[in-house]
Amino acid sequence: MTAAATAPDTGTEAPSSRGALSKLIQDANDRGLSYAKMAGRASDPETGLKLSKPYLARLVTNPGANPPSPAQLRAIAAAIQTTERRVKAAAAEQWLEYEATELAGYGDNVRIIVGHLAGMPESELRRWRAMIEADERARRDND
Repeated sequence: MTAAATAPDTGTEAPSSRGALSKLIQDANDRGLSYAKMAGRASDPETGLKLSKPYLARLVTNPGANPPSPAQLRAIAAAIQTTERRVKAAAAEQWLEYEATELAGYGDNVRIIVGHLAGMPESELRRWRAMIEADERARRDND
């Protein structure tokens, strides 16, 4: 009963309402990484900011309305031994309801192109796809 009284009112049960960053930290804990060990690693290499064990635990149980700062996100990445990009994506999902998609293995040019195409209406996407496929066919025909 106490869990229901302290859980935010989201219309769902507390476990399913856990945010993405909270879940990343909890998953690290579930894999055997204690909050004390996380806190020992939780240092931002740029600013030297260190995070405490209670702060990390609070991010899981009661994260609050404001997201961690960029320095705190870097420290969290160090604490749970994952990439800063993954931690930032989880924070964006949890606090901004924004789900980031990753284009791993591609350079900035590809990411920029995909980002540009992502905002286009379906009719424009079909046009661009046809142009790209036509270019591919022409290259194959010339080889």
